[in-house]
This record gives sequence, C-alpha cells and structure tokens, in this order.
Amino acid sequence: MLDQIRGLHHVTSMSRDGNENNHFFTDTLGLRRVKKTVNFDEPSVYHLYYGDEVGTPGSVMTYFPFPHIIRGRPGTGEVGETAFSVPEGSLSFWKERFAEKGVGGVMAEEAFGENRLRFTAVDGDSFALVESRGDERAPWTGGAVAGDEAIRGFAGAKLRLGDSGATEELLKFMGYEHADTSKGIKRFVIPGGNGADVIDLQTLPNMPRGDLGAGSVHHIAFAVDDREAQKAVRQALLDTGYQVTPVIDRDYFFAIYFRTPGGVLFEIATNEPGFDKDEDTAHLGEALKLPTQHEHRRAWLETHLPEIED
Repeated sequence: MLDQIRGLHHVTSMSRDGNENNHFFTDTLGLRRVKKTVNFDEPSVYHLYYGDEVGTPGSVMTYFPFPHIIRGRPGTGEVGETAFSVPEGSLSFWKERFAEKGVGGVMAEEAFGENRLRFTAVDGDSFALVESRGDERAPWTGGAVAGDEAIRGFAGAKLRLGDSGATEELLKFMGYEHADTSKGIKRFVIPGGNGADVIDLQTLPNMPRGDLGAGSVHHIAFAVDDREAQKAVRQALLDTGYQVTPVIDRDYFFAIYFRTPGGVLFEIATNEPGFDKDEDTAHLGEALKLPTQHEHRRAWLETHLPEIED
C-alpha cells in the first residue's frame, strides 16, 4: 500500500466560454485565478486555474475552455461531482448568494452527517459545498467573497462508476480507507491528508458511459510531496500492472497519468514547484504565461486568444 498520496491536488474540466467560466469561479464562488496559461497540447486554448491565495494543492479547480465544444453527456466512468469545503453554518449565505447570482441546480441535502448544498456551474458541471468540521485551511478572501464563508479548498470528489470493485481496490492501494457507506455511496478517506481527503464511489450499473464535453471532468489529480515520492508511486503502479505515462513537466507541477479500471483518468501531481514559480504571489493569474515550447508563438497567441475580462 502506498503512503505518499496526500489527497487531491487539482481537478481539471472542460468548458465552452473562458469569460463565463472565469466569472463564475472568481466572482460567484470567490476563488482566485492563480494562473492564466494555455493547454500544453493545444495552445490556442486557455488553461485557467482557480484556487486559494497561492493555489495550494487541494484547492485548485482548472479548466480548458474550448469555444466550440459540445456539452458533455453525464454518465459512468467519470467524476460526477466535485465538492468544496466551507465553514459550518455558512450554507445559508451561499444559498442566498446563489439565488442572487442565478446559479442553477441548487439543492440542500444531508449526507454522511454533513450539510451540503449542491449546484451546477455554467456548463452544467456538478458541484457541492460541504460544511466541513475543523477545516483550518486559510481561504482566499481578497476577492468577491471576503468573509468567513469563503471556500477553504476541496472536500473531495464523487466518482460515477458502472462497477466500483476494482476502483475500491485501487483507492485502498493508494492509501485510502473505507470510512462509511450512505445511500449506496461508499466513502473513502486518506488518513492525515491535506484537507481534500474524500473520494466517494457511486455505482450505477444501468447508466451508460459518459461522453466528454463541456461540463465534464477531464481528469482528477492526486497530490504527492515531490518528484521522489512521485517516482515511487509510478513504479508501484507499474508493478501492479497499470499503464502509466512518463513524468511530464507541467511547469507548476510534475505529472503522471493512468486510466483507472472504472474509466476515470487519474493524475499524480507533485506539490512542487508551485504557481509562484513565474509570478509574484501578489500578481498570480494576471499575465499570460506560456509553456517554454510555446513561447515562440506568444505574439500570435496574444492576438488570437479571446481576452479574459478581470
């Protein structure tokens, strides 16, 4: 069993409109845009990162806004819901805020002894706010939500699967422990994690596989401290029979990827070097930052990428 996983690092999804996406996460949710860069494989498309003040692993939601992408079809083999942690007693604030902002799909519920508020983002992607006990992570309060109600980071994520058996074994191998089952959903928790500790498994054997598009999660990333820890995790996964990519330098972290038995794309990402590698903390997410291999295209990209309004 691995002991290097710390919880979630980031979650990366697809959207259609970069400005609508940016407005929702920075204004409606009050997160900070910590990086404005481009897709490594398709530099004509932005890669936008939102999180706490410095983009702490476990707080970062990221998006690829493809302007002409179709809406994704929800199904199995994907992340079905991403949950953010908020302080106890704050859901009434968020319910009022969502009503003012016209947020869709808002529904209060109780699960695993926690109060939750479910909602959808601009592309129909599913989220929840969870009143988490004892979450001492510092929120970003320099933006649209400056009070005690601000988001602390991720609480976790829920995976939708046709069959959860092999994914349960994988999570246990990754260091997660089965903590509870509620309404058919199995909860796994990483002991002593970074706050973004929870993975829920929902089994829906009669639901078709999801189709990737706007509103779909592209991949979910788990955090390790450094490249040495990542190397050990990669070797252990290879030894177990998983097909794992070589280490890829993503500028702000190093990444490896592998497809899980349930169909979800997992990433293992390092906590180093961080989002302040090429920007001062006070100005994170302001300038367009390009991967080295695309720097020679800066002049073209700066005139062809749609402007992101702050």
